[in-house]
Amino acid sequence: MGNVYRGLLVENINKHGHDSLRDDGIGIGPKLYGITLLFGLEPNLTLTALGYHFEETLVYKEYLTKVYNLQVREVKAEDWKHQFTTSDKTWTKDPDYCCTINKVEPLEKLKESHKVWVSGLMSWQSDRRSTLDIFEERGGILKFYPLLDVSREQREAYIKDHLLPFHPLQTKGYFSIGCTHCTKPGKGRKGRWNNSPKTECGLHL
Repeated sequence: MGNVYRGLLVENINKHGHDSLRDDGIGIGPKLYGITLLFGLEPNLTLTALGYHFEETLVYKEYLTKVYNLQVREVKAEDWKHQFTTSDKTWTKDPDYCCTINKVEPLEKLKESHKVWVSGLMSWQSDRRSTLDIFEERGGILKFYPLLDVSREQREAYIKDHLLPFHPLQTKGYFSIGCTHCTKPGKGRKGRWNNSPKTECGLHL
């Protein structure tokens, strides 16, 4: 990350740190935690409780919470909306709508009380993510991607050097992990929404 971005990072974290929303793509959690400590912030992360997480994801979340002393806040869809997607099997008919109900809407409410949204996206993960800027104003909130210019090789080296724990499903060939219905084994994000042009859940559109 260049000096200009570092300066912006310090300025914005110092200005908005305690009003920041740090989301967690689960595997990114330890690195977001490191950034949190670097700037003297409380280790708070937000996880969208989909209702369709793999059991391994929930176990992994509990493990990370204990190892890194994280404070994880869970947000979820209204019960009746989630039950609708379950009975309707909305993910088979309209996966965008299913994601909107179970992921996007719950976080939208939380955004109202925050000024900065910190997320662990990296530009090499998808064509869409390669178009992002490290700082972006979106929907009335400043979005900050501190890992955006981190290469795949740098990420792997960091994980190895710091002995960070992998998601247990990676040993079974899963490298991008979402809900049980729409995630298959696959390199990168190829296992997400298999056989569908969909590449994002909607949180970062």
